[in-house]
Parts: sequence; structure tokens; C-alpha cells
Amino acid sequence: MSATRDVTDKRLTARQYADNFADIKPPLDTHQAAVESDRCYFCYDAPCTTACPTHIDIPSFIYKIRSGNLVGSARNILAENIFGAMCARVCPVEDLCEGACVRNTAEDKPVAIGLLQRHATDALLASGEVLFARAPTSGKRVAVVGGGPAGLSCAHRLAMLGHDVSVFEARRKLGGLNEYGIARYKVLDDIAQREVDWLLSIGGITARTGQRVGVDIQLAQLRRDFDAVFLAFGLGAVNALGISDENVPGVFDAVRYIEDLRQACDLSSLPVGRRVIVIGGGMTAIDIAVQTRQLGADEVTLLYRRGPEQMGASGYERELAQSHGVNVRFWSRPRRLVLRDGEAVGVEIERTELVDGKLVATGRTQVLAADMLFKAIGQTLVPDALDDSAREILDTKAGKLRVDENRRTSLAGVWAGGDCVGVSKDLTVAAVQDGKLAAIDIDRTLRA
Repeated sequence: MSATRDVTDKRLTARQYADNFADIKPPLDTHQAAVESDRCYFCYDAPCTTACPTHIDIPSFIYKIRSGNLVGSARNILAENIFGAMCARVCPVEDLCEGACVRNTAEDKPVAIGLLQRHATDALLASGEVLFARAPTSGKRVAVVGGGPAGLSCAHRLAMLGHDVSVFEARRKLGGLNEYGIARYKVLDDIAQREVDWLLSIGGITARTGQRVGVDIQLAQLRRDFDAVFLAFGLGAVNALGISDENVPGVFDAVRYIEDLRQACDLSSLPVGRRVIVIGGGMTAIDIAVQTRQLGADEVTLLYRRGPEQMGASGYERELAQSHGVNVRFWSRPRRLVLRDGEAVGVEIERTELVDGKLVATGRTQVLAADMLFKAIGQTLVPDALDDSAREILDTKAGKLRVDENRRTSLAGVWAGGDCVGVSKDLTVAAVQDGKLAAIDIDRTLRA
């Protein structure tokens, strides 16, 4: 984008950047963890455990924290969710475990399960203890396509079970959205890579980065060379807005920008407009809106075509955006871009409403000026994620792969999980569960 529309003349100081991107939920110290763990009722039929997609025994790991056994606590967590440290930071706990906590009432507040989980898993990572051992080698080889939470969860469980795993990752680093796609203020101190390094320390997992399925390697080849294949390549393409000229300068891919932000050594090198508009209602939309404010944008407006109840982002995330000065406008959809010299300088929006349960346009319009517009309206499979023959064979629905309860695809010997499948929510914790379930079924199949 042109420098005249950037905030180059009002860059923040290094201290301001550090403050703006500081840990949004600071960790508990030893005393705080002891006090918080003592608040747990240790329910026998714990609703928090039921609400967790990976079914961590939450009362058990909290009890171990209370007794000072942090390694034992971490073992409880990581046995079910190998990405326990990242999930402690990024899970929407207010909608999952903490939302189900019996102390979550008008008169009380839930136990801080997420922070307690972080307390235990961070201690484990700092210790360097491997924790899990490999079973005797099975002689079987499994290919995992995608080095994100689903792929690495599957790889670690398969390695534990004695299989040799090769992880094919398109990017230069493993981690997937944990490394590239989550707001910077949620994941400090290189935690995503530290957790990946710890996970790989079990052995039996070979990482092959810079390998994109459908381009550098084909699914048919993987099926020939390996005893099983697990697909976990995520969703790399952003959905289109459905309006003309949406690919002109001034319109940005929110996912790509967040990736650049996460990998940037110098935050002042990132372009950021004075007036930013974000189109979308999910976690990515919230993350880009808050972070552009933190980078120095004067005004950030988030447009969502429906109401707050339909928003993909949680109530906590919505409040977070508003507390950072983001203007959230519901019942608003983009109608056309306003161009000047071939560059987007604004957007005409149209009010929407529900009529008999159906979203309709009202015809009432307004033009909003903008220096940057971000598309954050969900993702779809990248065009080259699968070669033509694989697309013809694999069953899909709504742009995602179909799988059964064991994460088997329609193609024999091929499993899938994570964001590229349509059986669960697009959450890190759900992806971890997909990988775990697939690994258990792959192991059962290979030993049959």
C-alpha cells in the first residue's frame, strides 16, 4: 500500500509495542496457582471434563497442582491433549471447561482452569522432561500431511505407539496456526515452537518442511510409500467477499497479515492504515482488528452481516475487541468497494436484517472510508491442496473433507482431521482431538 496512507509518521516506540503486545493473560505464580487450585470442588462427574473436546481429567490435574506435583499434573493434561500449553492460552475456555464449571454462577466465578493448565504445562516444558516413551517399533510407516495441531497430535500418538512418522509441511516451520495464525499477544516467548520441539523429542518423527501436497508431493505417491496417510493441511485460502474488485490494492488477506505479524522481528515494519475496516465475525476477524489497533491504527471498524448471537467469535473475544477500541458494527455487509486510482479507499455497506429467519438486505447504505480493508470471512481449501485425481476420489462437503467418527476418509488407508474436515469446530483443541482419534484408529488398523 502507498506510504501516504500508512501511519509511518506516527510509529510507536519500542516500549509501546512491547506493552501493546504483552501477555494478555499473565501466568499464575506458585502462590496464585495454589489459591486457585484450592477453589476446585473436584467434582466426581466433572462437567468441565465433559465440556473439554479432548476430555482431560481436569479435577485430577488441578488436585496434583494443589499437592505440588506439577509433572504429574502435566502428565494428566498431555496424555489427552499433547498441545496442552498452547490450548491453555488459546482455547475459548469461557465456552468450554470454565463455562461448564459448577462455580460459574452469578455470585461466583469459575475456577481459572486455563491458567492452571498453563501453570502445569509451562513447568513441564521448562523442565525438558520427555514424559512419554515410545513403544517397541512396529515396522509401519505413516505419512502425516500438515504440521499443525492435528497433524502433530496424530504424529506424536503414532510415535508413542511405535510407528515411524514422516510429517510433510508446506511452510519452513512446524506448528500450523499455532505458529502462524494466532494473535501475537496470546502466544509469547516462542511458546508454539518450544512446544513443537518438546513434542518431537519423543523420537520417531521426521519433519519434511517445504513440502506441499498437490505440488511437491502427490497423495498417490504417499499412499504407495507409506502404510497409512493422515491429511491435516488445514484451510489455506480465504473466502471471497463476493463483490467486484476485491483483489485491488488496499484489500488484505487477514490470515496472511497475521502470519507476517507473528513472524515479524520489527513490528514497525508492518504497514497499518489510520482507518482500518475488517470484514468478518470469527476469531481471525477479532485478532486482526485488535492487533491493527495495537499497531497504531487510529480507527478500526469490524463489520459483521449478522447479530452478536450468530458471531463465530466468543463473547469474551468480542468484549476484548471493544475494550481495545474496535468499533463492532452488526447487521452490516459490504456491497461494493470505493476505488481511487485503482486502489480501495473505502467500502459501501448495506444494512441487513432477519425476516422469517432469513438474512435480507434492506437497501439502506452508507460509505465508510478506509486505508486498509481486511477479508476475514472464513477459509477454504487452497486450490492445490490436492491433485486432480485425489479431488475426484475423496468425498467432500461444503469445501471440507468428509470423515467418519474415527476420522477415516472415503479413500482406504487415508484419514484426515483438523480444519480441513467438517466434523468439529475450527479450534486448536478440536484439531488435537482429531489427530488423537485418527492415530488410535490408524494403529488399530495397522495391527489388524
